[in-house]
Amino acid sequence: MKIGLVLEGGAMRGMYTAGILDIMMEHQIKINGAIGVSAGALFGVNYLSGQNGRVIRYNKRFNSDKNYMGILPLLKEGNIISTKYAYHDVPYELDVFDDAAYRKAAEEIPFYAVVTEVETGRPKYVRIRSVYKQMDVLRASASMPFVSKPVKIGDSRYLDGGISDSVPFEWMYGNEYDRLIVVLTRDLSYRKEPMSPALVKVCYRKYPQLQSQLLRRHTIYNEAIEALKQREADGQAFVIRPSVPIEIGCIESDPSKLQAVYELGLNDGEAQIEALKTYLGQE
Repeated sequence: MKIGLVLEGGAMRGMYTAGILDIMMEHQIKINGAIGVSAGALFGVNYLSGQNGRVIRYNKRFNSDKNYMGILPLLKEGNIISTKYAYHDVPYELDVFDDAAYRKAAEEIPFYAVVTEVETGRPKYVRIRSVYKQMDVLRASASMPFVSKPVKIGDSRYLDGGISDSVPFEWMYGNEYDRLIVVLTRDLSYRKEPMSPALVKVCYRKYPQLQSQLLRRHTIYNEAIEALKQREADGQAFVIRPSVPIEIGCIESDPSKLQAVYELGLNDGEAQIEALKTYLGQE
């Protein structure tokens, strides 16, 4: 049996995912591959590096710094999260990411990040062999539309993977994963609403394919969640979702609110861990 881990994005709702992953680390849940979207990619790499607690620690420490996230970096750089601060200073110096441990684990457990190509509006699934060497891919995956510049990689430019494939479980099935653990950051009742057509057209007038993808994003997402529910009912996926709606801002800086969402993940993870072990045959 080939087990895959799928991590939805959601900006600071990703503190929930961090809590789930830390519980999975504590219980040594084994997987054969993983894929993350946006915050799911940024935070998910810590599962392979084995750095329990790192995600909540550095977000509580740095999110409230106006130079790290918010209007100041948006005005200075065109990115709501500072590229240098978040993608260099933190992982290389201030709260060091263990890339050596990650690279070793990733040799046997492939980890993919989803990005959206700006010119086509289509998803691309990139294997991350080294976080340090492929930091721009992770940055692209988490570059939220409207508040981030596209990230140039090679000859193309990319934005948030959630634009084109928010929950890439079908891609994992297509790559021969038999059973999936899917971590969502929205509760069971959530349905995505359409974006403002005027905003989309003004911001991305040069990219008609991206416009189309953004305008259809709510429909694609909602249909994907319905399909995932069927996979869950058929026993092909073990879905972990918030037990209550997560009320937190995309760029939340309040450490107590970040901690509360993280603890929701811890509690939900602990409540479901034995059922997960049974599902995976890892009791």
